[in-house]
Amino acid sequence: MPFLHTLVLLLGPLLGLFTITLGNGFISSLTSLRLDAAGVPDTMIGLVSSSYFVGLTLGAMFSDRLIARIGHIRAYSSFASLTAVTFLLQGMFSDPWAWLVFRLLNGWAIIGIYLVVESWLLLTGDKITRGRLLAVYMIALYGSGMLGQLGLGALNAWGETAPFIVAGMLSSLSVLPMVILPRALPETGNIEPLMPRHLLRMTPAGVIGCFGSGITIAAVYSLLPVYLQRVGMDIEQVGHLMACVIFGAMVLQYPVGRWSDKRDRQMVLLVLSALCAILSVLILLLPDRQTLLAVLLFLLGGGVFAVYPVAVSHSADRAVAGELVGVIQGLLLINSIGSVISPLIISPVMKHWGEAGFFWAFALVNVFMAMLFLWRRKAHPSPTSVAPFEAAAQMSPAGAEIRVTEELVQAAEEREQRE
Repeated sequence: MPFLHTLVLLLGPLLGLFTITLGNGFISSLTSLRLDAAGVPDTMIGLVSSSYFVGLTLGAMFSDRLIARIGHIRAYSSFASLTAVTFLLQGMFSDPWAWLVFRLLNGWAIIGIYLVVESWLLLTGDKITRGRLLAVYMIALYGSGMLGQLGLGALNAWGETAPFIVAGMLSSLSVLPMVILPRALPETGNIEPLMPRHLLRMTPAGVIGCFGSGITIAAVYSLLPVYLQRVGMDIEQVGHLMACVIFGAMVLQYPVGRWSDKRDRQMVLLVLSALCAILSVLILLLPDRQTLLAVLLFLLGGGVFAVYPVAVSHSADRAVAGELVGVIQGLLLINSIGSVISPLIISPVMKHWGEAGFFWAFALVNVFMAMLFLWRRKAHPSPTSVAPFEAAAQMSPAGAEIRVTEELVQAAEEREQRE
């Protein structure tokens, strides 16, 4: 099927994803900012932030069964409606414990959206076009997140409840492209990720990278806005700086990935972790200038968000062809576990050390990862890269299969034959 025709069939799901994540992006930052402004303790902010990632993890494990039972259109409509309701309820109530429940439900619904959309990509595209479809998906995902952060200040100026109302409206409107535009209906297969113990034996560096990446990326989304607010940024400035982080994540993954194709990926992971640690310390030590901070956060976003796809690519270098999907899905589960515990371990550090505790904790996590990568590289040198790097966000289990391109399967089979 020609790529352009495939893209037309996927326009509805991609526009729906773009619309709903536009609202979800700024609500993630606004939730932490509002809790902090209300004087809610750091530990509670961590709990509320963690609940969202708990919802993502649980939804990734169980939502595929619901989708298979009721169909993709009805499932998407249900998840979008639930997302809209959680946003609107956040605007109506200000109790942190209520927000904890709303964010958990929101995480469950959002991963359901990802499952539906990524199932479409998986069915409509073949192994030849998956790489280009994945690039379009990444642009929609990161682009909407960046635009949502840029609009955070303007939306907040409209009133206390306006951002939640707008996010609810966007969630509801996201259903329209799904039901109006032409599309192909996918089927959801069984999801059987490899278990963490098996992955740890096969690819310790990949497990370390994905787990550590879950910790750092979740911290960026949930607690970095709190840090920025506490050092004197208003909500509009926070939104702009968060957009710099996401922009860095979007544009720097590809050059980093191409670099990892030509080098030892364990060394690439080591350098990325060390770079993130250094950038974290520089943010704390260099003069407090917004332009300089924006540049450092752009670079930090590129480094932090590149660890996950490089770690997945490193793991794929070691996997046999028949295990590729299970490996990537298992690494996604490990990444999700890291995301859940991230706010729970970093928010207490911020409570005791102040806002600077965020980047000291960030630096410590990355130093620890770099040390583990160095140890692993000395003990077991990385294998030769077997397939081109593919950039990726933390996708759903169904979306993980999109990364298994024809080139990756062929490369794995060739490596098996050589061995």
